Amino acid sequence: MAELRVCEVAVPLPLPTTFTYRIPEGIAEQVAAGVRVRVPFQSRRLVGVVTQLGDGPAGAGTPQELKDVLEVVDSEPLLTPLLLKLAGWITDYYFAPPGEVLRAMLPLSERGRKPRTKRAPTNRPGPDLPLLEDVWSAAPDLVLSGEQTTALAAIERQLEAGTFATILVHGVTASGKTEIYTRAIERCTEQGRAALVLVPEIALTPAVSQRFQMRFGELVAVLHSGLGARERAQAWWRLRRGEARVAVGTRSAVFAPLSNVGLVIVDEEQDASYKQEETPRYHGRDVAVVRAKLEGAVAVLGSATPSLESSFQARSGKYHLVRLERRVAERPLASVGVVDMRQEFEETKKTALFSRRLREAVSETLASGGQVLMLLNRRGYASFLLCRKCGAAVLCVNCSISLTYHRARQRLLCHYCGFARALPSRCPKCDSEHLYWVGEGTEKVEQTLRELFPAARVGRLDRDTARRKRAHERILGQFARGGIDILTGTQMIAKGHDFPRVTLVGVVSADGILGLPDFRAGERTFQLLTQMAGRAGRGELPGRVVVQSYYPDHYAIQFGARQDYNGFYEKELEFRRLMHYPPFTALASVIVRDRKLERAIGYARVIEKAFAADAAPPARVRVLGPAPAALARLKRDFRFQFLLKATDRRMLQETLRGVMVTARQAKIPAGALLVDVDPISLL
Repeated sequence: MAELRVCEVAVPLPLPTTFTYRIPEGIAEQVAAGVRVRVPFQSRRLVGVVTQLGDGPAGAGTPQELKDVLEVVDSEPLLTPLLLKLAGWITDYYFAPPGEVLRAMLPLSERGRKPRTKRAPTNRPGPDLPLLEDVWSAAPDLVLSGEQTTALAAIERQLEAGTFATILVHGVTASGKTEIYTRAIERCTEQGRAALVLVPEIALTPAVSQRFQMRFGELVAVLHSGLGARERAQAWWRLRRGEARVAVGTRSAVFAPLSNVGLVIVDEEQDASYKQEETPRYHGRDVAVVRAKLEGAVAVLGSATPSLESSFQARSGKYHLVRLERRVAERPLASVGVVDMRQEFEETKKTALFSRRLREAVSETLASGGQVLMLLNRRGYASFLLCRKCGAAVLCVNCSISLTYHRARQRLLCHYCGFARALPSRCPKCDSEHLYWVGEGTEKVEQTLRELFPAARVGRLDRDTARRKRAHERILGQFARGGIDILTGTQMIAKGHDFPRVTLVGVVSADGILGLPDFRAGERTFQLLTQMAGRAGRGELPGRVVVQSYYPDHYAIQFGARQDYNGFYEKELEFRRLMHYPPFTALASVIVRDRKLERAIGYARVIEKAFAADAAPPARVRVLGPAPAALARLKRDFRFQFLLKATDRRMLQETLRGVMVTARQAKIPAGALLVDVDPISLL
């Protein structure tokens, strides 16, 4: 009797396990871990990934009950054993469905095949992006500063050792971190190993990849969601075949199919964009560190404003800490002034978007030939439409959130589900005609700047203007060439960019994040102000920053204005210690949701009982909730939230594992239970 061969297959569905299939003799030699196969699943045929092979049924059922693999899709494994191991870690740590984790690792559709291409693309930046003016960042013969030399030496020692280590490079803005990255990559490739570089925003990839392409040429490949499907697939295969050995990209590039990785760099490691907010809910920075550990590589985390968690790890000795406290060429940090908008109103008796000081600073900068960056971290024209008679705002039909007015599209839009509606002429609730625009966004800032400074060339960069392919490259390129005098935008303009002619940065409202129901609000405010201040004065001329605030005494704004990271760190750490938040506890969010309110309440009660029955000692795991989520209704689902705090991460994992078993036993649909380990946002 022939030996029975089976394989475990992860199908792309929100299911917690893999499934066992029998391998027919005719295709046995083609089946290997990491290849995609087509399998029958209930009444459908799905393409899944083989995770392991076996000699008999690995799961429940008899050989007669097993279904056959129908077809092998790939001629070679797409995922290496190491990437499969990384996928297993993500599945266990984040309680993510294995099929969806593996699907996130592949750039192709479930039914896609290896693209046929005669000539691989080079992933060069678009034609609108000029060569960068900050030549120091790409010049091989540049003499490093003493701090840069020390930082690079620390990385090179670990590369020479060939063992895993994590190094936090805490360097002020414009301290030359990119040049350190470049030389470390050079050393890594000289050893015959590959390098992976992550950046938080798509808008940063053109400039960063250009710097590396100037040094490494065809060895560089770019991966991010802004590329077309064909471009992304071709770049992926260049890396898979070893034609390119330096991968540059956003969060999902952490899964780049590189072999023999020696260096993993996470730039702006503090950025919330590294956290995936949809399933699988992984954190790109943390997965990058784990990948480096599996590869025996060096993980380098870089930031001017490191996350509290990373700083805590470094100061506790788990990470190596390297500091860069001076800018390149001893350029001074920009001077920062805070405008108290309460006092501004008292003196002018007017509510204005720009204070007198900020308007004067813009006029002076334009007169001297400098450029201006203007930040407001809220897109659209107005925050919401309010009825002055009944006090109601126009809300999204799917979410418990007001609609934002976008003037260019003449629509009210929901920034969460995408719902859009025409502008009403009367209040939908009371039929009053007294409608009033409240708040402002980047569209309003752009319009007001055009009115105040008609001779200036004003541009805008946010998710609305960057929707088209390579639009962000065109806008940034135009600004770099001097074709735009004032560039306004959201946090997309706040980090990583290097424009030497920017001598003024304006922060229209520093308070927007502080009002959010999130324990990280202060940290995000401080980081955004410090990063934004770092955009000014990066050339020969000194820079200045004007910050407008209705709460100028808040410690996040005060320390941000002084660009005093250590002062903020100590203050914020004390708050986290008192309130039992990370880095002193492990955190998890559990949300139950359903289109029907009654069912959502029922699910919440089941989960509440499960937590109570499996209660760990109060000092180990504390469960808060259930309570309506901050966004109580999102995309038509009613949502209730639990927040778990644990001093022992293993206890947190055990508690979550037990609750998920209870949820399956209670037949709660897989999509109704959302588990977010180490959440970045509690909204």
